[in-house]
Amino acid sequence: MRFCLRVTVAALSAFALAQAFTLPLHGLWAVLTAMVVSQMSVGGSLRATSEYVIGTFGGAIYASIVGLLIPHTTGVAMAGVLALAVAPLAYAAAVTPTFRVAPFTAVLVLLVANQLDEGPIGSGLSRLFEVALGGFVAVTVSVLVVPERAHGLGLEAATRIVDELARALPELLAGFMRQLDMIEVLRIQDELGRAVPGFQAIAAEAHRERVISLVAQPDAAPLSRTLLRLRHDFVMVGRAAAEPLPDGIADRLHAPLVQIGATGGDYLHASAGALASRRRPPPLEPPGAALEAYAAEIEALRAEGRARSVEQRSGTPVRPRFRA
Repeated sequence: MRFCLRVTVAALSAFALAQAFTLPLHGLWAVLTAMVVSQMSVGGSLRATSEYVIGTFGGAIYASIVGLLIPHTTGVAMAGVLALAVAPLAYAAAVTPTFRVAPFTAVLVLLVANQLDEGPIGSGLSRLFEVALGGFVAVTVSVLVVPERAHGLGLEAATRIVDELARALPELLAGFMRQLDMIEVLRIQDELGRAVPGFQAIAAEAHRERVISLVAQPDAAPLSRTLLRLRHDFVMVGRAAAEPLPDGIADRLHAPLVQIGATGGDYLHASAGALASRRRPPPLEPPGAALEAYAAEIEALRAEGRARSVEQRSGTPVRPRFRA
């Protein structure tokens, strides 16, 4: 509902300014730009506006030059000019996503100029002004009208990710004792694989917000790196637990692994709650003690000469460590 309100206010504000400046087509491109670049957060609107303005600038300038240098009074000539304008800009868009809107802008500059009896230069300048106006409106509305900060959205996303890690840990560790449903394991890993890059995108938007924010916000980069490391750890746990341990080893490690899953899951759940409420993290002692008990059992198995099969699964000695 907040996003709905911001987009509506942005569209109406851009339309009002277009009427004040008597822009052609009732300020169509200013209104469309204000709607297109309005995002869920202030940082998202800043990113979308900067990319849209840069792409429009490149497309408008290039199309204006092509249209000015090459006469295009016939349909065949216009087709040739369109090809010359669109092809390089489409290549630039493929190489640099910032220029995605450039080919679209070039088509508008060349085709709308004829319809409105504008020259290529006038059409290009008109598009630039309308896009800049729409982007300015979108960013202003994002900042002033029930603003949604990317930092807050990032904390919500990180909380969901850590909660999902807490639920996944006991399920993945169970693979050491019994055969898991690999479809379910893949579903868990895929969800985590989509969630972490999604958070990283929000963190990038939060970084842009810090440039214009009047209130200091913590840098989201350390949290982003920590979540990525945890994601990699869960990938390795899933690979190691793809097949159950031999019966004799599984019986000895069952209780320590269950304890690790329980205390580790509780720790991650508590960490998610700490993120949501911006409290200090929970103590490490319970999961640390569970891992120490697991390490002691591994050392006992190694002393008895029974840990070789476990170590051969990974190719390295088992030396568990817990990282905050």
